[in-house]
Amino acid sequence: MPDQLVAAVLRYINRQGGESPYTTAIDGVMILRSDRPKPPSHAMSRPAICIVVQGEKWATIGVRRYVYRAGQALVVGIETPSLGRVVQASPDKPCLVLAIALDLAVIRSVAEGLDDLQRVSGDPRRGVVVTDFQGPLSDCARRLIRLLDAPKAIPTVYPLIMREMCYWLLSGRHGAEIARMALRSAADQRVMRAITHLRERFAETVRVEELAGIAHLSPSAFHRQFKALTSVTPLQYQKRLRLLEARRLMISSAANAESAAFSVGYQSPSQFSREYTRMFGAPPKRHATPTPRLLVAS
Repeated sequence: MPDQLVAAVLRYINRQGGESPYTTAIDGVMILRSDRPKPPSHAMSRPAICIVVQGEKWATIGVRRYVYRAGQALVVGIETPSLGRVVQASPDKPCLVLAIALDLAVIRSVAEGLDDLQRVSGDPRRGVVVTDFQGPLSDCARRLIRLLDAPKAIPTVYPLIMREMCYWLLSGRHGAEIARMALRSAADQRVMRAITHLRERFAETVRVEELAGIAHLSPSAFHRQFKALTSVTPLQYQKRLRLLEARRLMISSAANAESAAFSVGYQSPSQFSREYTRMFGAPPKRHATPTPRLLVAS
């Protein structure tokens, strides 16, 4: 990754002050900085381009680990649980990541205008790929950072930069795989609608048969296609959504463990505690706000 992009990103975040993550004037664009390696952390990955400007990271999605370092990007085309870690960073050379929300409609629009995306390597249904992010793509990233200094130009210029970025991604070695993220079959699109339904109602009891009906598939076929797209089963997907939201409630909204558990759909606090500890490596009380004690005047 050219030193100019590293310098541009550092110059921008140094002007902002505060701590990572750094939001920007462009909706869906943020910059992350890590001054040291971090332990693995769980997240729900959304369609995005995560460019490592400096340093190195890995992400585990399903059973597969994706390592991406300076000059590379992780392109995610589906909302799915992930486990990620910064593995190379220091105060003198921090890990810098430019995260850009990925509009699949833009990829679809650009891909439909190309006629050389017929050959597909690897699993065409896999919604994650690591690709090089150099040359013209690096230029796009640098212009995007520079655009942040001209907020009035963002509505006009940013869509153009995104279309160009998508063009170079689709023209690269992994172009066919990236195109497949947007040009999914009708069956995949029905499964995606079921995933959206599950995501919107994750705190409720949702049966696989109900989701399969949305996708117009048998329960067994739906289960198989769901896992092919997300790398996890429907039950694992819902469980991780619940636990991630509970963690957010405890850390950001000062909820205690019991109220967070009930808010995300758990009926048993003990089951919640077991599954939370299994996922995050620590009991929920580590992240929760203690329940206030009732003081009685004597």
